[in-house]
Parts: sequence; C-alpha cells; structure tokens
Amino acid sequence: MIQRFSGHISCKDAAVRMLTRRDYSESELYSKLAAKGYSDRDISDTCSWCKMSGYLDDLRYTQQQIRQYLRKGNGELKIRYTMKQKVSENIIQMVLDEENIDWYELARQAAEKKYSTHSFSGEPKEYARRVRFLQSRGFNFEQIQYALKNMQK
Repeated sequence: MIQRFSGHISCKDAAVRMLTRRDYSESELYSKLAAKGYSDRDISDTCSWCKMSGYLDDLRYTQQQIRQYLRKGNGELKIRYTMKQKVSENIIQMVLDEENIDWYELARQAAEKKYSTHSFSGEPKEYARRVRFLQSRGFNFEQIQYALKNMQK
C-alpha cells in the first residue's frame, strides 16, 4: 500500500518528481513550481540544483522537442514560435544548426503524407487548402510552393 504523506513536499522533491516523468525546460519547470506555490528563491535554488545534478538541461530538452516536431512534419516557423516560449533563441538556433534540415524536402514529405491518396486536379480551392495546411505546419511560402510543385503524382 502506498503511503501518502500529509504535508508539504519540498520544492526539490516536487521538481524531481516532475522531471522523472518527462523533461521540462527551465522556464516550464519554474512556472509549474510557481503554480504549486513555492517561493521564487526556493524555485531558483531548486532549478540550480537540478541543472548541476543533470536533471534539467535546456539544450537536451530543445533537442528532444525539435526532433519530435520534425518527426511530426512541422516547419521551422512553427518550431521556432513554439520553442521561443520555452527556451532561448540561441539554444534553438544551435539545435537547428546541428540538425542540418532541408525544410523544402520536409515540406514536400508533409504534403505527400497528408495528400498521397488525394488526386489533385489543380483547382484553386484545393490548392489553397493545401497551402493553408502547410502554413499551419510552419512552412514559409517558398517551401510550400516547392512542396506542392514537387509532390509525387
């Protein structure tokens, strides 16, 4: 039988429990701990301890998140927008540079995956729908044009 302790768990214990389930960025962890009512000082000390202990690493977190977004077929604009809310632009840029991504090819693959079973007759409404889909995935217009022009028929 699991015993539940009545009482307040320490900020450090709360952070470790959260980080054992999944990785968080430092800003996400800070927000989650603040929402639980811990003081700024306790949260700062806990985040420092978690970084020194290897439990909290924004670079590792960013690498995992970006790889996940890429597997889902998301483009650079969406990845940057989403990640900017969690980590610094410098870390995002470093990880994107490491990945060496061909955004045009990724856009083409996303379009093919979505529309492989649909024939395209060239009608403007269908073209606009495909453009909107790829825009929602975070691709720019040049990448979208390339993807739609170079899809396997």
